[in-house]
Order: sequence, then C-alpha cells, then structure tokens
Amino acid sequence: MSTQPGLRLRTLLAVVILLGLAVTGGLSAPRLLTQDVQAQAPSQTPQEREALKYAHDLSLAFQQATKVISPSVVNIVSTVRIQARRPTRDFFGGDDFFERFFGPQAPPRSKERRGQGSGLVARPDGYILTNNHVVAGADEVRVTLANGAEYEATIIGTDRETDLAVIKIDSNGLTPAVFGDSDAIQVGQWVLAVGNPFGYDHTVTAGIVSAKGRSGLGVAIYENFIQTDAAINPGNSGGPLVNLRGEVIGINTAITTRTGGAMGIGFAIPSNMARSVMDSILDTGQVVRGWLGVHMADLTEDLAQSFGYQGTSGVIIAHVVQDSPADKAGLKPDDIVAEFDGKPMADMKQLLNIVATITPGTAVELTVFRDGKERKVRVTLGERPPLQELAAQQRSDQGESFDALGVTARELTPMLARELGARFPDGVVVTAVDPDGHAARVGIKANDIIFAFGDTRTRTLDDFRDAMDEFDPDEGVRVRLQRGGTIFYLIVK
Repeated sequence: MSTQPGLRLRTLLAVVILLGLAVTGGLSAPRLLTQDVQAQAPSQTPQEREALKYAHDLSLAFQQATKVISPSVVNIVSTVRIQARRPTRDFFGGDDFFERFFGPQAPPRSKERRGQGSGLVARPDGYILTNNHVVAGADEVRVTLANGAEYEATIIGTDRETDLAVIKIDSNGLTPAVFGDSDAIQVGQWVLAVGNPFGYDHTVTAGIVSAKGRSGLGVAIYENFIQTDAAINPGNSGGPLVNLRGEVIGINTAITTRTGGAMGIGFAIPSNMARSVMDSILDTGQVVRGWLGVHMADLTEDLAQSFGYQGTSGVIIAHVVQDSPADKAGLKPDDIVAEFDGKPMADMKQLLNIVATITPGTAVELTVFRDGKERKVRVTLGERPPLQELAAQQRSDQGESFDALGVTARELTPMLARELGARFPDGVVVTAVDPDGHAARVGIKANDIIFAFGDTRTRTLDDFRDAMDEFDPDEGVRVRLQRGGTIFYLIVK
C-alpha cells in the first residue's frame, strides 16, 4: 500500500518513544508490556497499538534469548597466591638468632590476588570456554553455575594468541550453549551480553553490533573483534554475546574505557574463531593452526595501480617462505590474493585470521592476480610452526649475513624495487648493517641497493656472494649503490 512506508516510519518512531518513556519512568514498563496489546484503551490509534505491539515483541525476544543462554553462563573466580618473602637476617646471625631470643617465628604469609570473570558451558560433561586472561596463572579456579552449584575447575588448555581458554569441572548433564555463525552477523543487529560484571551474576545488557573486524587493540595476536555497544564491564570477560535466538556469536573480551566501566565500546571474539580454538584444544590438547607460509602486505592505491590491479581489496604476497605450502603450490612474491576459497579478501588481517582457523592438511583454492591476469592456485595448508620458529624464520628472511663486509643482504624483488625506487630491476638490498663492520664505517646503510661490488655486477645474491669471496679490505673495493633516488660510489677499505 502507498501508506506502508509512512506507517513503518511512524511505527519505528513510536517504538523509540515508548521505550524511552519506559526507561525514564514516563510509562509503567512492566505493567505495559504484560498487558494484552489488543486490549488497550479505546483512545489509542491503530498506529500507536501497532507500535506497542512491536515494542512488546522486541521485549519478548530479549526475554526468550535470555532464557536460552542463561543456563549456560557461569561465574568464574580465579585466585593467584603470592608467597611473601621473610626478610633476610644474616647480619644478626640468621633465623636461629631471632628464634633463640624471641621464640619460633611465624612462617611468611602468602597473599592472594583474585580475579573475576565469566564463561559459558561448551559441553554437557563440564567443559567451559572463557578468556585466557580470566584464568592465566591461577592457582585455583572456582566456577559457579546458574543454579548456584560451585565447583573447582581444572585448566585444560589456554591460547594467549586469541585470549581464549578451556577449563573443566567435574559435572555432567549441563546445558551447553548453542554457537551461531559469527560470519553471518550484520552491523546494526540486536545482541545481548551476559555475564557477571562487578560480581553481579547473570547480568543481561542489550545493544547492537556496532562494527566487525576490529583489530589493533593489543589484546591478542589474532584480532578480529566484534564491536558492540551492549554494556560490557569488568567481570563480563569470557561471557557470551548472543543474538536474539540465544546463539553465541562472540566471547566478550575487552572494553575501551576512561573510567574503568562501560562507555559503549566493547569487543567480543567471533564465535567461529572461538569454536575453532576450543575444538583444537579439546581434540589435541593444544591449538593447531593452518599455515600458508607467506609474508603479506596490504594494498595501497598506488601499489595496486603499479600492478594494474583494480581497487585495494586484496593481499599482496611480499615473500614466500622456502618449502612452505605456498612455495610448494607455486605462489610467488608480488602475487595478489583476491579470494580465499571463493571469499573476497579485504586485507591481510582477514587472510591471516581465516588461514589460522583452518585445519592443517586442508586443500584450499586461492584466486591470485599475477601479470595482469587472474588464476586459480590450489594450496594444501600446513601446520603453523611455533612462534619462536617463525621469528627465527623471519630473521633469516632478511637475507644472508656477510660478516666480512658487516651487512645482511637479500635480492631485490619487484615489489622492493618499486618501494625503494630502484633504477635497475635487479641488485642486492642491504637489510641490516653491523655497526662495527666495514660497511658502517664507510656509510653503507639499510635499504641501500648494491648494483656492483668491485668489477662484479651484483644482479643476484649469488653474484654478491662470489664478489665477497674476492673481497680484501686491505686493498679496498669500489661499490656502486643507490640510496633514495641517487646512485653513487663508495670505497670500502
């Protein structure tokens, strides 16, 4: 009907007004929302009655979602015991001196630091999902269920990289939470946060999904947070963020605040990521992550144009780790990953997170832009090595060390050539300089491009290695290099 848009607008305004009056005390909200909507005073207009019905339905949706999730929400108290140290008494002859004159001394007292958070029942046999920071380093973890029963919990596994943990209590027949698909949520949809803020157990707050894909909080390595304005306070950590069906779409984790309390900006770990981490801990005792084996960078407009690529959505491969899944599949530096298993990739954060959640050994298909054309590349993901190994690999990826000259260098790639404004397409890039070496003394710096070393044109690292074999610092050698837009010579002697 032609009047339908106007009616919907008036209905929405009416809902807002009625809810506002209920909050401010202008209406008796409990009485109003329990009455039969059709039995209102005759003076109400049809639009007012329809608006009241929408408000009533929304209230019922909140109530139903709360009933679904509440039995699965638990209160968690963790205790860390700090042993006080007895003062040293060696100057007076040690403890025996004091005990001889003043009697036996009381043992040093231990101090306790307690933290409080929330969690949700993941399985009927007592497995509970929460945040790592709720239980990390705890000497004792106690869990209180929705029915008031209290249990001591055992920490099964933790993952600092996502700030998640799995604990277990000795109980069966619990009501597990139902996980929803966090990839399907939309900005603007209603959500409820449930937990134990400031110790007030089973507190429910309502809001909307304010944003998706938030990162850069410094809470974890893998950050892909859901942002919400549902009130989240200290003690909510580890509790669920649910949709109006009562399905878990996130694990409440962090807030942005200047006061220590909620300011309308809270963050939750997406349920798909949380479920993947939890399943890995329960199946293997640790978190096993997929691994592609590349170093990545986000696209800028200028960088995309230099490749003839439309837009800035996508991820550019800066380096391929030798013998990695990416290397074995034929991926190359300067490839732009546009899609991962048919899903468009916006940036490297998205690609990093999605690869980490996939089981090693899974075959995936990447849509890659290379040399002006799109192509499909099939990759079987490997298992991500420990962080220590990755850090060592990254250091080695800076290139090869040449101690005689005092530099670390790698070959010039097309992307590096563009970034550094190289005059020639090949050469050797200095990635690090030993401050006590010959190179530092003559002024060679990181990001300098060496095109020739003595009479040798150093197009590749092999060329540079051969030239270094002949290097005699007593005789000296001429070096041709580029820094910025300038090509110049130095004598290393």
